[in-house]
Amino acid sequence: MDSKKLTKLEKYWILYDVGNSAFIMLVSTIIPIYFNSLAEGAGISEVNYLAYWGYAASVSTILVALLGPVLGTMADTRNFKKPLFAVCMGIGVAGCAALSLPSWWLLFLAVFVLAKTGYNASLIFYDSMLVDITTPERMDKISSHGYAWGYIGSCIPFILSLVLVLLYDSLGISLGTAMAAAFLLNAVWWLLMSLPLLKNYRQKNYIPLPSHPVRDSFSRLGNTLKDIKGQKHIFLYLLAFFFFIDGVYTIIEMATAYGSSLGLDTQGLLLALLVTQLVAFPCALIFSILSKKHSTVFLLKVCILAYTCIALFAIQLDRQWEFWFLAVLVGMFQGAIQALSRSYFAKIIPPEKSGEYFGIYDICGKGASFMGTTLVGVIAQATGRTNAGVAAISVLFVIGFLIFLKASASRT
Repeated sequence: MDSKKLTKLEKYWILYDVGNSAFIMLVSTIIPIYFNSLAEGAGISEVNYLAYWGYAASVSTILVALLGPVLGTMADTRNFKKPLFAVCMGIGVAGCAALSLPSWWLLFLAVFVLAKTGYNASLIFYDSMLVDITTPERMDKISSHGYAWGYIGSCIPFILSLVLVLLYDSLGISLGTAMAAAFLLNAVWWLLMSLPLLKNYRQKNYIPLPSHPVRDSFSRLGNTLKDIKGQKHIFLYLLAFFFFIDGVYTIIEMATAYGSSLGLDTQGLLLALLVTQLVAFPCALIFSILSKKHSTVFLLKVCILAYTCIALFAIQLDRQWEFWFLAVLVGMFQGAIQALSRSYFAKIIPPEKSGEYFGIYDICGKGASFMGTTLVGVIAQATGRTNAGVAAISVLFVIGFLIFLKASASRT
């Protein structure tokens, strides 16, 4: 069963990863550098620039953490998941395009928060679709393919954006015009890659339409939260996931801002992060193959320990080659830890409640990343040293690993 080729629906699901990864690639590379130029123009220091960027990322994740569980619970209602997904995806796409408009740094951050919120919210429904588009024995494979093709596919609009941003003078346009074109290009890419899934997805696992969908969603969410407390393996896994994925997303969101604040070459940072995407593609597929021979639990342990070492290495980073080395290491494990975390969770939850469970999962994932980004910002401002904030990230991985040991043991 697992050896058969990808179905059309599995391919359409993977395509959405290709689409939205273009936006998150911008968030990890070009957007913070552009914001840095706006901040410098307003006389904001490098330390405060890094802090404000971290706070903006935290606001967007907190918003989704508050809305996610209710939206996810509503999505389990028959025929609700696709329209909710479409609305959140549309907000993200529109926000990405609208980033081309503001030239004031604070307004730019506000639009960024809107776009990032739409992106994060769409993933609640997208991740929960995994139980509808494939079988449990194929989830590790399909989830890994999603991240793998997302990484390599996002390179297409990113390279085009990079040409615009780095060669704008040769092209006879201003930096602002180049950035506007890049934002619009990625928004269109995201939208086009989403259309096949929107057209062909059908919700297979659901609950019947209640008389009061919104009110009943709150009631069901409360019952699910009570149930999770009684399911030790799910509760402990979510707690472990809260910590280790927090570290992963903090590294993704703060990498370019961190390198830029250290004064590293901008072009070098962008090219290094392109290398991350290129390395992540085959490595995510390799872990997909390894999942046939090794348990998901074992592979997740390997990824968490690897990320702990990555965070420790980043503390002393102050040279360009070290950032390149770090980019390669992140690429080796980034797709794997995200894909395996998603598929492992999908396999241990009730499929008919995938929306509400993934809504809670999102709190512990992207919704929790406010802790890491906020820690980096606060510690950087308090100490006046950007390296100091990175030290807290390694602690998140250690805590996550220890709790995951208990979570995996409680399931057996």
